[in-house]
Amino acid sequence: QVQLVESGGGLVQAGDSLRLSCAASGRTLSTETMGWFRQAPGKEREFVASISWRLGSTYYVDSLKGRFTISRDHAKNTVYLQMNSLKPEDTAVYYCAARTFGKSIYDYWGQGTQVTVSS
Repeated sequence: QVQLVESGGGLVQAGDSLRLSCAASGRTLSTETMGWFRQAPGKEREFVASISWRLGSTYYVDSLKGRFTISRDHAKNTVYLQMNSLKPEDTAVYYCAARTFGKSIYDYWGQGTQVTVSS
């Protein structure tokens, strides 16, 4: 199994930046892709970004390209989400997820971290 723990959320003002972290433990060698998702109040969870754990290739939802950056640190088994120029509509619970080899869906999830952006 893979355990994921997010951190770095908080209350910020519009225009501020925030960096989320996701620390992975357990069978991390079985991880193919790490992703960030978010869920705003009253809305469905949506994909934000993903990164290939081994290759480092990244993918973003079009609406967030240029403001959000996903990265990973193998030595720390950690994935990051750098969020710049935050907007009130970025307010959501942000979740880290892992997709292991051979799986077509993300099969491990963190508990989420709240990000609130005030106007």
